[in-house]
This record gives sequence, structure tokens and C-alpha cells, in this order.
Amino acid sequence: MNQPVRIDLIAAARPNFMKVAPLYHALAKESWCSVRLIHTGQHYDANMSESFFRDFDLPKPDIHLEVGSGSHAEQTGRVMIAYEQVCIEQRPDWVVVVGDVNSTVACAMAAVKLGIRVAHLEAGLRSRDRSMPEEINRLITDAIVDLLWTPSRDGDENLLAEGIPPEKIDFVGNIMLDSFELVRERIADAGTLERLGIDCAEHGVVTLHRPSNVDDPATLALLVDQLVQASRQLPLIFPVHPRTRARLEATGLLGVLEAAENVHLVEPLGYIEFMNLVTRAKLAITDSGGLQEETTYLGIPCLTLRPNTERPTTITEGTNELIEPAGLLDGLKKALARSGMSRTPPDRWDGQTAQRIVASLRERSELA
Repeated sequence: MNQPVRIDLIAAARPNFMKVAPLYHALAKESWCSVRLIHTGQHYDANMSESFFRDFDLPKPDIHLEVGSGSHAEQTGRVMIAYEQVCIEQRPDWVVVVGDVNSTVACAMAAVKLGIRVAHLEAGLRSRDRSMPEEINRLITDAIVDLLWTPSRDGDENLLAEGIPPEKIDFVGNIMLDSFELVRERIADAGTLERLGIDCAEHGVVTLHRPSNVDDPATLALLVDQLVQASRQLPLIFPVHPRTRARLEATGLLGVLEAAENVHLVEPLGYIEFMNLVTRAKLAITDSGGLQEETTYLGIPCLTLRPNTERPTTITEGTNELIEPAGLLDGLKKALARSGMSRTPPDRWDGQTAQRIVASLRERSELA
């Protein structure tokens, strides 16, 4: 390699930033490559994006596509058009896409059609539920990219079953835990409860944003009722996603939660402040993917309000349990009973994933 290998790292939405950060820092130390950070602008609220750049000491993005919000088709199309132009003007050797958001599949398609090699970080995850937009993004991305980095062995099995050649697959481990370890000391010192003025000896953490939970008024009303009842057993801290807040306001349910003595509604938090809450929690109630993994790593019971998960390792080897909205209260009782049980994290969930990815990418670049 006479010239440094040019690598584009794509950051688009809240979960992407924390996954990109440890890999960016690891690649930035290497002399054989140069890294360009691309922010698509899929999340443009300061609490949902810029705070993550601060938390992980990421520099200002080299390029900001500023695509903003819109329907899935609008967002995907805008990213494809904008990123294609970026690649034409200054062509990278590799594009690294992360996770399963619209920008992931959009940048992958734009690059592949230009003959640029693409690697997918967090490949092979499958929920088997094609009503989830994320599942469609995962399937398309994994089908077209050149290199697939999996976080768990089930990811390898899924890809092989779909006909992906084994030489394209590298089991590298879970990058989310690299992110946690990168800022672990700052998480421990964050003092989020104290800053928020919440005084409780024990607490649970709640995150909700998926359409299946918040868009249907009846389901949302059921969840609000269950959360209020659950808070009588364990105070709950609920950083409210903008989408969820809008639905709560539209249905008149925001006032119900605000009136509940042991439900503490707060604004969305940056990663460090949020994980300070999680590390001190008795359990988590969520419908997100990342929190299933983080609680598994930390040995904290997690109740996931979904009928399926693309992260089955968090159930078979971790602390996660899938529950229906109507089963939240019963799930809480069972989770509290098993709180404090010791767990061994799954294979390669060890904070060293970024280094394995750097080695994988260098090897593939040298072979090219």
C-alpha cells in the first residue's frame, strides 16, 4: 500500500455514533489508512446527535450531508443522492456502514454501485420480522456488501444460511461494549441522578420509541398504565424520545405519567449520562436494540417490549427477556427476583472489537 487506504465511516443516527467512535479512534492511530467521518444528518437534534460526538471525543464530521427527516423512502433517497456525489468527488477505498438505519442501506447501495468496497459493522442480525424497517435495511445491506463484521455467532449462522460466502464474514464481537469501555470512567463519575435532582435509593430505566409501542393509542395507553403500576414497586426514570413525547401529548397520556409520583420523565440524554443511570439501575425496560446488549454485558435484567429480537444472544446468554405490553408488571416482578445474578458476557463482548476490525480491514486491504 503506497498510498494510505481511504476509509469513510458513516454516522447517521444515535446508535451509530457510539459504534463508530471506538473504530474511528482505533483507525486514526494507524498510518496505513486515512479516515473520513461522514454524518448523514438523519438525526439532527442536538440531544440526538451532537451530544454523542462530544461524549466520545469525535471531531467535527468531515462531511455533513444534512438530509434531515422524512419518510423512509425520502430519507434513503436523499442520502443515496448526496453520498453518491461525495464518492464521485473524492472516492474512498472502503466505506464502513454501521447498524440498520436508513443511511446504512443508502450509503451501502450508493458505494456498491460505484464499485467501492463496503464493510458492514454489526452484520448478520435478524429478527425475522419484515414489518420492521430495520430488518429490511439489514437484509439488503448484508446481501450487497463485501465484508461483514458480526457481533455474535448467530450472525455468522444467519449469513451462511442466506448464502453469503464464508470468506466475506468476520466474527469480531460487539462494538457497543468498546464504546462503553472507552468512556467507562466518565460514566461512573457522571452523577446523572444528582444532576436531575432525583432522590431514590433504587430505580429502573425506561426507553420507548418503536412505532409498534407508541403509535397505537391503545397499546400506548396500556404501556402507560403498566409503567405507572410498575413505578409503585420501583421508581422509573424515563428519558422521553421526541417521537414518544409527541405521541404521549397527542393522546393526552403525558399528563398521566407526569402525575405519577415515581415516574421521572426527563429529556433525552447523552450516552455518558444515560449509561450512568443504567449502571446504577435495578433493571431496564426498553424496545431498543443497544440497551439489550449493554444490560447483558452489565448483568442487569432487561425487559424488552417486543415480540422478537435481532439479538437472541442477549436472551440465551444474557439477562434479556421479551415481553408483551400486558405482561410488563409480571415481568418486572420476575426480573427483580433475579436481579444481582452474576453473568459471563458472550464471546468477544470484551471491549476489543475495534482492534479486531482494524486488523480485518488491513488484511483485506493488503490482499486487494
